[in-house]
Amino acid sequence: MKRKITLKQIARELDVSISTVSKALRNSAEISDDTKQKIQAFAKLYNYRPNNIALSLKNRRTNTIGIIIPEIVHHFFSEVIRGAELVANKRGYNVIIGLSNESFSKEVINMEMLANGSIDGFILSMSKETLQQQDYHHFNETMSQGMPVVMFDRVVSEIKCDKVIVDDFNGAKNAVEKLIENKCKSIALISTPDYVSVGKLRTQGYLDALNENNILAESKLILKIDDTVDYEVHLDALEAEIEQLFKANKKIDGVFAVNELYALTAMKVARKLGLNVPNDVQVIGFTDGVLSKHATPSLTTVSQHAQQMGEKAAQLLIDKLESEVNSADEEFHTVVIATDLVERESTK
Repeated sequence: MKRKITLKQIARELDVSISTVSKALRNSAEISDDTKQKIQAFAKLYNYRPNNIALSLKNRRTNTIGIIIPEIVHHFFSEVIRGAELVANKRGYNVIIGLSNESFSKEVINMEMLANGSIDGFILSMSKETLQQQDYHHFNETMSQGMPVVMFDRVVSEIKCDKVIVDDFNGAKNAVEKLIENKCKSIALISTPDYVSVGKLRTQGYLDALNENNILAESKLILKIDDTVDYEVHLDALEAEIEQLFKANKKIDGVFAVNELYALTAMKVARKLGLNVPNDVQVIGFTDGVLSKHATPSLTTVSQHAQQMGEKAAQLLIDKLESEVNSADEEFHTVVIATDLVERESTK
């Protein structure tokens, strides 16, 4: 195995300056073609790799962006990462992934670690604990040091940065209107607590659809799931809560759930109680994941276009990194991604 070689060693071996080596490896027009070819061939032979940390100290750039997500197993977040990586790689940037696991402290640690010379900027979706505590000091401190941040999906108005969000309100409203169009009269909502912005907006969309169709919103039909429990581990607890909703409201003929897990669990509970989906109860969920397509029956969903969100977030961040605009003249943009209703077998 060849030993790692440095710029200094290449310069000494070829009897040129370190500056000449550096420029030749960057294909600078200042260096003759013969010298460039000789230096590049030597560097390739000895497997030279630039020291990104040293470069960042000198140039303040690593050409690497950090993406911090709350969950690694969620199909939505994996699609966002896919989109961000596609754009980043095309534009000459690498990507480092950090995981907060819905924890405020892990989110802070991730940001501090990556901001210490490893990356040029962040794309992130906030943890539920951060939203609950409403403590955003780590975002503001990072941006005050000149490191741009682009937030996606879970965002707050208090942070002045570029944002990419899905049209949660209209996505939910269109889904509930579809259930109403399909003759559903007693439509339940399974949602997250309102401190999670996406859950709040999807709840508002549900309520607006009912109101515009002269259907009275009933609190007994709205189930706010306690998200301090990890229901992907404790599925029995989630099933028990949803089963109680069905048993207490035997006239439920439609369910709108704010995520895929809640929707699929609602279908499972309905079948357990002897109900047919979609003949007795129709179900629509938010997030068009892999499980939705392969469930029995397949689940009608609101597609968030997660890959498109990731692509747009990366474009915004890299544009900001490569911009010559002074921070005093900086403008921030919020991009709203429209949703689509993907109709499958869980609705008529």
